[in-house]
Amino acid sequence: MVKEVCAKFKIKHHNSALYRLKMNGAIEATNKNIKRIIEKMTDVYKDWHEKLPIALHAYRTTVRTFTGATLFFLVYGMQAVLPIEVEIPSLRVLKEVQVEEAEWVDTRYEQLNLMEEKRLTALCHGQLYQKRMMRAYGKKEQSKISVETDSKAAIQKIANSRLCLFSWKQEDSTLVVVG
Repeated sequence: MVKEVCAKFKIKHHNSALYRLKMNGAIEATNKNIKRIIEKMTDVYKDWHEKLPIALHAYRTTVRTFTGATLFFLVYGMQAVLPIEVEIPSLRVLKEVQVEEAEWVDTRYEQLNLMEEKRLTALCHGQLYQKRMMRAYGKKEQSKISVETDSKAAIQKIANSRLCLFSWKQEDSTLVVVG
């Protein structure tokens, strides 16, 4: 049925491991972290369901080393208001309460425009973190070289003779050089 609808409206439908979280292990990693938080918070295992909202809030508002930001900040573009700040207003909350609605809308619009820049900054931070981890654990970085169609056979012979230095991918005609 999905294929028929996609064909009717000329939609190219692709399955991607990026969005299928079960495939790339993201769900297991998240559940493991939330489980650790709940284990630290509970004395009796029976009351874990009462601590779950607090554990989720803690998980979403913790700064990640990989991105340098919280999950809440990356999704909504602003820092989360702690539950205690609702009862005892902080300076940040008081500033937002005293602002007129039109001014608040303008400020929020500017924040949303800057969200993409903040997400790109988090992405760059993540890439730098990966490079640091690669250097720390001594893994060799792989670089790809595109190969012209007429020189494929020659490169393939070289790749087959020196398996420790090269690996050949036939389907997308790239030569992966370890170095």
